[in-house]
Amino acid sequence: MHVKEDAVAERFVLARRAAREAGALLRSRLGSRMHAWAKDVRSNLVTEADTQSEALIRGLIQASFPDDVIVGEEGGPSAGNSGYRWLVDPLDGTVNYTHGYRCFCVSIALQWEGRLTFGVVYDPMADEEYAAQRGGGATCNGQPVSVSPVEKLEDALLVTGFPPYRPDDPNDNTKAFLAFFPRAQALRRDGSAALDLCYVAAGRLDGFWEPGLHAWDVAAGIVIVTEAGGRVTGYRGEEVRVDGGHIVASNGRIHDAMLAVLAGCG
Repeated sequence: MHVKEDAVAERFVLARRAAREAGALLRSRLGSRMHAWAKDVRSNLVTEADTQSEALIRGLIQASFPDDVIVGEEGGPSAGNSGYRWLVDPLDGTVNYTHGYRCFCVSIALQWEGRLTFGVVYDPMADEEYAAQRGGGATCNGQPVSVSPVEKLEDALLVTGFPPYRPDDPNDNTKAFLAFFPRAQALRRDGSAALDLCYVAAGRLDGFWEPGLHAWDVAAGIVIVTEAGGRVTGYRGEEVRVDGGHIVASNGRIHDAMLAVLAGCG
């Protein structure tokens, strides 16, 4: 057990370094001319900054832990048999980034034999590093953070996101957005799921829901919200899966009310 704990701790240190270095790269390239292209639809973009950031992170991990699996948004999974699996989003909020809208981040998480062990999210424009290890609490720039005390949905500031638009997409979020609109105090849509989760952890937002997400979008945030005292589930209140697509995160106090609204959306 101590060997594994030490091994996770070493990887945690590396993840924090990698997130900051990748974030510095993104910050330096913000506003510069760069090639951007659509993966499949116009609202699902990738840029040179995405691929450069992921290459930087992969290089740092592979240099220290060559037998670990790395699953990156842009590069797919690498080979490895150590039991450790990294989930990397090198630029969460790419559309924001291409427009110079300063809501984007780097997200890195680690699984050990399928269990999430830590998460790191770095916002390079605010210079905020959210980090958490299982059982160790959540921090922002080294200071503890915790979820909000809001008790009622009607007093809550909620945030959500919309998957890239595709006709007849089963992950359409419009119905849920309209259902929450009269129930919550206010709604936001920022364009970065990883940062949304961190803001729930820090008590800046009270709840978050979104369909159609990928493991690299949410893995780090799941650990950070949980360690900040929040609750994270699927849409039916089931145990959250990093690859489950649908996610609800909250301060815990308004969680059941959020699930009830989503249940009413069919």
